[in-house]
Amino acid sequence: MTAVAILRLKITLDGVEPKVLRFVEVPLGLKLDRLHLTIQAAMGWTDSHLYEIRAGSLRWGLQDPDWPDGPLDARKAKLEDLLEDGRVKTLRYLYDFGDGWEHTVKIERLVDAEAGVLYPRLLAASGRCPPEDCGGPWGYGEILEARDDPKDPRHAEIKEWIGEDFDPKVVGFEALASDVAALAKKWARKPPAKRSKAS
Repeated sequence: MTAVAILRLKITLDGVEPKVLRFVEVPLGLKLDRLHLTIQAAMGWTDSHLYEIRAGSLRWGLQDPDWPDGPLDARKAKLEDLLEDGRVKTLRYLYDFGDGWEHTVKIERLVDAEAGVLYPRLLAASGRCPPEDCGGPWGYGEILEARDDPKDPRHAEIKEWIGEDFDPKVVGFEALASDVAALAKKWARKPPAKRSKAS
């Protein structure tokens, strides 16, 4: 039996300070709609908005019959399809077209799956994911400034909205890893059920 090929990915949320990075391992044969869900879980997003995955000029996401020029169906493409000629080393992932959260997904390397490990798997993380619907990188920067400046007229409102304990440097790795592991468990291949012989 040949080992399953696993991709190590570095996911960077662009335009945000402090840096928000995630390192994940995913099967090479992962469908792009599941890559989207993996990124959502690893980052800490809530999957409340549309998304798009781009490789060069090609785009994948949710298809809309009323929008024929929209993205290709992410449920029908796999990571290995994008990477088969070896030229693609980086993908772009856009989440929430209004806020415009751009992510750079860099393919770091291909490794063999470890025995007994379910994939996808979150390896490491730094930086907390911004709150949803906060206005993208620009709005998030303003929120952090107002939170840190007691003289800002929005200081109290912002602290109430994002919480007194919100720290952009504190990741909450265990919760994110658990969410990614839950996807891995859900997607794990189950052995085929044995047929009972008719008597």
